[in-house]
Amino acid sequence: MMKIQIINGPNLNLLGKREPEIYGAENFDDFLQNLQHEFPAIEISFFQSNIEGELIDKLHAVGFDADGIILNAGAYTHTSVAIGDAVKAISSSVVEVHLSNVFSREEFRHVSFIAPHAVGVIAGFGLNSYRLALLSLLRQNDHDRNNRQ
Repeated sequence: MMKIQIINGPNLNLLGKREPEIYGAENFDDFLQNLQHEFPAIEISFFQSNIEGELIDKLHAVGFDADGIILNAGAYTHTSVAIGDAVKAISSSVVEVHLSNVFSREEFRHVSFIAPHAVGVIAGFGLNSYRLALLSLLRQNDHDRNNRQ
């Protein structure tokens, strides 16, 4: 069974409540339940923290065993060299995800310390950004498996 880890950073525990005009009105727990129902053959684990060090610890803990990681580091994306270094240090493929189109927002959001070490970046599709990231990891896993045969 393929194992995907979703890691959410600061303030994402408030999805559905926080600025719904930017981040949407659906809470993440409901979305995750629907995603798990949509992909029953994939083990999808979830972790959220508002603390930078805990996000790094989680990347270290799962980053050599997970078949893929979907990472929404929130504002840490634009400020944390340490999270970028953690993504660089692990072997699992990481897709950076953002709910909003960060390039249509404030200038400081246009810089990512994670993107140079991720296999891709998906932004601007709301919670569907996670689904798109999962689909990309599935495709990459299929491609990698076919190349090993």
